[in-house]
Amino acid sequence: MKINDYEILPITEVSLDKKIMILEWRNHDNIRKWMYGSEIISEASHLQFIDKLKNDTKNEYFLVQKDNVDIGVIYFNKIDFIDKSTYFGLYANPFIKLAGVGKILEEICINYVFEVLKFHKLKLEVLSNNERALNLYKKYNFKEFAKKVINDKDVICMELENRSWVI
Repeated sequence: MKINDYEILPITEVSLDKKIMILEWRNHDNIRKWMYGSEIISEASHLQFIDKLKNDTKNEYFLVQKDNVDIGVIYFNKIDFIDKSTYFGLYANPFIKLAGVGKILEEICINYVFEVLKFHKLKLEVLSNNERALNLYKKYNFKEFAKKVINDKDVICMELENRSWVI
């Protein structure tokens, strides 16, 4: 599927090499430090997780490419087709330098949820000390609606209503 000039590929359908590449990204220190769990993920666990996604209607994970360059992963959790809402997350390829990659990935997520899925609400959870991500989400008019603690980490819950994101 294409969104803007970017290809989004379900990670269940990418090659084994790409699945291993995504695992390397996920286990990279600069990615892992912003996740709820900071433990290294094994290859077997990662591949099992991807395999389970094939029959999962509540979670979707995509590899994002531009001109055959792998730039990041976007994902959607707790997909609710009745309430037309979902949570999302993203992480960039930590081995390339691409200016504005967070903004690019976020816009792809927003477009996918509001234009492709036709949902009404997009939600996220972000660690409270991830100031860079928080500032980006606020730029797109995400509003805080709750706070919680997961694995001893302070988490901010935010949401965005369809059409309120245009900047």
